[in-house]
Amino acid sequence: MLVVRAINASDLDALYGLASQVGTGMTTLKPDMKMLGDRLAIACASFAETIPPEKRDYMFVMEDTDTGRLAGVCAIKGAVGLEEPFYNYRIGTLVHSSRELDVFTRMETLYLSNDLTGSTELCSLFLHPDYRSGNNGKLLSKSRFLFIAQFPHLFTEKLIAEMRGYQAPDGSSPFYEGLGRHFFKMDFHHVDDLTSLGKKSFIAELMPRQPMYVAYLPDEAQEVIGKVHLSTAPARRLLEQEGLHFEGYVDIFDAGPVLQARVSELRAMRDSMPAVLDAEAASEVCGDAVQAEPYLVSNTDLKDFRMIVTSANPHSGKIALDDDELHLLRCHHGDTVRTLSLNPRKHPHV
Repeated sequence: MLVVRAINASDLDALYGLASQVGTGMTTLKPDMKMLGDRLAIACASFAETIPPEKRDYMFVMEDTDTGRLAGVCAIKGAVGLEEPFYNYRIGTLVHSSRELDVFTRMETLYLSNDLTGSTELCSLFLHPDYRSGNNGKLLSKSRFLFIAQFPHLFTEKLIAEMRGYQAPDGSSPFYEGLGRHFFKMDFHHVDDLTSLGKKSFIAELMPRQPMYVAYLPDEAQEVIGKVHLSTAPARRLLEQEGLHFEGYVDIFDAGPVLQARVSELRAMRDSMPAVLDAEAASEVCGDAVQAEPYLVSNTDLKDFRMIVTSANPHSGKIALDDDELHLLRCHHGDTVRTLSLNPRKHPHV
């Protein structure tokens, strides 16, 4: 069975194994033992609430409890850009016109921006290829929204997610080759490694501050602005289902889209509901002929957050889980859990 849970100190070796599978373009999850160890320590301190909310980095792992294997990882950073710069390109528009010549042109531009500084960030989503089936991807990605809905006071008003940008089959980035390489004079993978280690001062030192015209870029670079990596497309769709959307910000290296939303407008904030664990709830649901559908269910323990997907449905503020599911959540009958339909729907049960 699969459970998404708060990461703990014993997960470092398995986390390194997952990071080794990721490939380039995800700067927050590199196979660097020291970097991962430092990040894991911050994650453990985050769940223990021993560091301020804005410095927290909540990391979650999906565990296959039958084998003890880690099947995936995801994270929520409390706030970005408060200790090191957080850069994006903002896509803008400049208009040039001449009445005398009867010419009117509108040009897309890229502005180097720190506009998203201070936002809460969804990051580091990776599901091992062996587990990319069924509802596993949804369980992993959407676990973060149920966590935010349970503890909204820990997060800022704005939520963002940087999506990995398009890469050619050989792993190169058409956008970086058309723009970044001219300023950084190093290959894409080297820049990717530097940013993953927090070495970002070179961005401000080398990148031009004035707006750049998109039309001046090679066609290959223009075409991938705002496009995601092939393996990232499903993750983008899941985030959009939960209320995030593209507002014209892209990554400065690979031009991957930055999705964003107000935390208060997330589906999980609107539709998730508390429910009491009650063995009798199953018979009540059957008696009312409520059609079962997949539900996300989490405990309400910050220090030991755990979440599963179940076919049990909440009804009248109650939900019945079997003994295995209770064990996965480390809950007992009478405890309160938080529930959310796995898939968005227009009229959730109350």
